[in-house]
Amino acid sequence: MSTAPEPGTVLVVSASPRVGSRPEWLGEYVTGLLTDVGCRTHHLRVRDLPPEALVHAEVSDPELVRACAAVDSAEGLVLITPIYRAAYSGLLKLFLDALPRHAMAGKTVMPLATGGSPAHVLALDYTLRPVAQTMGARHVVRGHFVQDDDLPRRQGRIEPAARTEAAVGAAVSVFHRALLQGAHPAAAAEPWNVRA
Repeated sequence: MSTAPEPGTVLVVSASPRVGSRPEWLGEYVTGLLTDVGCRTHHLRVRDLPPEALVHAEVSDPELVRACAAVDSAEGLVLITPIYRAAYSGLLKLFLDALPRHAMAGKTVMPLATGGSPAHVLALDYTLRPVAQTMGARHVVRGHFVQDDDLPRRQGRIEPAARTEAAVGAAVSVFHRALLQGAHPAAAAEPWNVRA
């Protein structure tokens, strides 16, 4: 039997298979922002979980058990994915498939994504949002899409423009307010933000 999540506990889940990827950078940045406003925040990189356990949905694997427990104990979830072929990553799909059916029940969820083209922005609304809702999320806040060009690499490091950091910060603020207020979804969602 699960215990009630602690107020302000957030699990940031990034699901890129690559070390140093844009979604991983975004995960670290969002974790820092939420920690700065007093949330107990943990960043889970799905690529660090045992591949065989994920592929075979071996839910008794100790690392997968710990990851599922982290989801269960969180009040809020931030799901970060690269967009490949107009859908969220297969790595995130494997992780979500390993979770119990109503693993997001009562939680506030925010989807975030990176991608090479603004054409991918609707993937958040048409693929990831419905999954969170069917898994019982209390509130799926409007997510945010960051185009790859807005997270350029210089000498191997991601160096975002100030406007990119500000736009992500604004999205995180909306999530944080919803987390604290236990807000319910608005009747009509605003369009996804592609660029500031």
